Amino acid sequence: MKIALVSEGTYPYAVGGVSTWCDQLIRGFPEYRWDMVALTVDGTERPLWSTPANLDALHRIPVWGSRRPGRAPAGAQAERFAAAYETLLAAMLTPPEIRSSATAVWQSRFLLGLRAVYDFATAGGDPYAAVTTNQSISQLLDAARKLRGWELELAEAAYAADVLGHLLRPLAAAPPRCDLVHASMNGLSMLVAMAAKWRDGTPVVMSEHGIYLRERYLEYMDCDAPPAVRTLLLGFFRSLAAAGYLISDVLAPHSDYNRRWQHQFGADPDRIWTMYNGVELDQFPVAEGEPAEPTVVYLGRINPLKDVHTLIRAFATVRTRVRGARLRIFGAAGPGDEAYAASCRQLAEDLGLARWVTFEGSVDSPVTAYHAGTVVTLTSISEGFPVAVVEAMACGRAMVCTNVGGVSEAVADAGFVVAPRDPLAVADALTKLLTDHGLRRRMARTARERVTQWFTLADSLHAYRQVYEALVAQPHPAVAAQQRQLPVATVRPATRLRVIGRVPLAHIEEVA
Repeated sequence: MKIALVSEGTYPYAVGGVSTWCDQLIRGFPEYRWDMVALTVDGTERPLWSTPANLDALHRIPVWGSRRPGRAPAGAQAERFAAAYETLLAAMLTPPEIRSSATAVWQSRFLLGLRAVYDFATAGGDPYAAVTTNQSISQLLDAARKLRGWELELAEAAYAADVLGHLLRPLAAAPPRCDLVHASMNGLSMLVAMAAKWRDGTPVVMSEHGIYLRERYLEYMDCDAPPAVRTLLLGFFRSLAAAGYLISDVLAPHSDYNRRWQHQFGADPDRIWTMYNGVELDQFPVAEGEPAEPTVVYLGRINPLKDVHTLIRAFATVRTRVRGARLRIFGAAGPGDEAYAASCRQLAEDLGLARWVTFEGSVDSPVTAYHAGTVVTLTSISEGFPVAVVEAMACGRAMVCTNVGGVSEAVADAGFVVAPRDPLAVADALTKLLTDHGLRRRMARTARERVTQWFTLADSLHAYRQVYEALVAQPHPAVAAQQRQLPVATVRPATRLRVIGRVPLAHIEEVA
């Protein structure tokens, strides 16, 4: 079997949960051959991972690199492209009604519009050149005026067109020929999967670690683009996410939280199987003891979505309550996050914590970081089903985490789950665990037991093998038959939460 694995901004050019998962997946199936399709920033990135023996090729698609001169549509081709672009713009600019029939129609039309852009690209056209022509910018201005009543400035429309041109680049890259495409996330990665399906009829599996669309909403909250441009671009991401759900043969979210998002945004529930991340227990031995000083450990990227600011502010309160407490932050900033990392160091300095908050950088083994802590924490504002949480639990560490994504499904009775962006709630939970030694040790034992029962790498790989072999064995496009015969039945672990402070309910069915 030949599988193309697609990811954006992760493996093999970054560290983190998604990259770890990609490496586990490739190495976990040595009998399969793999191609990696990596959507990168500008193509200058250098791999941070060693190459598995069964990884045949690495294909890079620089989404934001310098534009190469390409051919814009002309003649009859220009007319066809204009019709397709009008369809895309209409879908992007039409306010959605969750799970309405009208929205479903626009989602389908958006997918057809993307197909037309793909056809244009395979005929030698350049999507960037096409959407940045005077005609296309005029279309954008007209559509914004007609559908939303916006009078965009020409500069705003040109800016939006430039961004859209870059975002459509993956449709112009020839996908690898393979038996199956597995996209590690929704969004731009799915453009590669769509191209493979349209060209070869290749079946598609989509996993979602974090919810791609939700993370775009969070990202654009602080974007300095004009409000109308932000709304337009978020309309693109919203429509693209829905199109990804429509075209996938199997959706394999990493938590039930992600599953609910997918269902709300139009995914067929009969195509969705929750498939949790897993770890190799032998690689994460239980810590034999605890550090001499009460120590809080964070391991992960230094990134706004990880909300390290909230952690530092929470620790400032912990320091007033727990004598000798320390905070050790393991991990590095990725490309573009250097300013945020600097702001974290400055915040610790401003709060008078420089002596007790240390930024340790990358670590050779995550076990070293987890064993260095009395308690392990994660204060993200967005997650899928974070590998770092399961790894720390496997090492026998009690957790303090924020209630985002599938975190509560992982932690349950192995720690406290509190509201995101709430330093006092984080501080209360950390204080309780650092001072109540009996409770902490009971939770630490529960953590290891929970991983052993629910979140092993062997179980995770077994589930993927079933999906892969069932999809490839079925004659395409008999999708309905595929789905009826997929032998995956994921048993969901219990997620009772211990709560402290101001904590939301564990099972909130709303998507927001």
